[in-house]
Amino acid sequence: MKLIGKTLWTSLLLVGIAVVQNGGSESEVLRLHVAEAAAKSAPASDYANHPAKDAISHGLQKGYLWKYPDGKFHPEQTVTQSQFVASLVAIRQVSEKESVPALAAGHWAKDIYERAQKAGILANVPVNPNKLLTKEEAALLVFNAWKPFRGEKNPNLSNTGALITWGWMKAAPSGQPKFREDLPVLRGDAAEILRYLWTDKWQLEQGAKYAEEFHRSLKIVNGNIVGKVPKGDGDFMIRAVFITKDDGRSGFLNNESFSISTTIVESLSFQVVNLLDSSVAGVYWYPELPVLQPENKTQKFYH
Repeated sequence: MKLIGKTLWTSLLLVGIAVVQNGGSESEVLRLHVAEAAAKSAPASDYANHPAKDAISHGLQKGYLWKYPDGKFHPEQTVTQSQFVASLVAIRQVSEKESVPALAAGHWAKDIYERAQKAGILANVPVNPNKLLTKEEAALLVFNAWKPFRGEKNPNLSNTGALITWGWMKAAPSGQPKFREDLPVLRGDAAEILRYLWTDKWQLEQGAKYAEEFHRSLKIVNGNIVGKVPKGDGDFMIRAVFITKDDGRSGFLNNESFSISTTIVESLSFQVVNLLDSSVAGVYWYPELPVLQPENKTQKFYH
């Protein structure tokens, strides 16, 4: 019952707004706000020296992780399905819902699970809010949640193996099979996985924004393709590279303008790269210049 109570608390933090929307009492809403405020103001003593400290702090700050009523995060506890699902829903910012018959009307987790169902997060996942997650179970939820952004995983790997290969989950400890699927996912582990997801979604959104800005700048003027590479905000290197008919390259970086003859170019690549870790935030390809029609070639999960 102690575990169930803590799981209930974690999920209620996310669905407090839904309580109001669905006719919840003012006293219930007030209780949630008071408890959440107390948790946020409590000391971070239980994770201050934890290896996942930065990831935990990031999740608490961005609002996709929550503490327990005692003000602690408990990074060494195994994450529950409802806690992990709630975080994925928060990162995806899911608002629409779809029925989850496995949960009865009035169930404390129903709102979260209905949002997750609509987003495809629960595909092939047995609904069990209090279940302690293994690596394979957590990885399946990740790939379900991230399919709209990165596509399908490598079909030759388990969910665990694919997520470890992608770099978002730690391999098993030395001396054990690298892709061991049955190991528990601790809350500290979950915080690190979820930070990768939040960061990836953020950078993909930035890449798409800069690609749209770049595309709007492109014009054909007097037989030349003219435009400007977005300035960006310092987090990204942004570049446009023209491939010429003699297989040469002509490149332009952040905030540079260009004017290049349509008679000498064949195609154009637009790239946005995160300077912090060199990860790709966006790749767009114009294959048939002077036709200014881009194709989104942003890297997907490994196939």
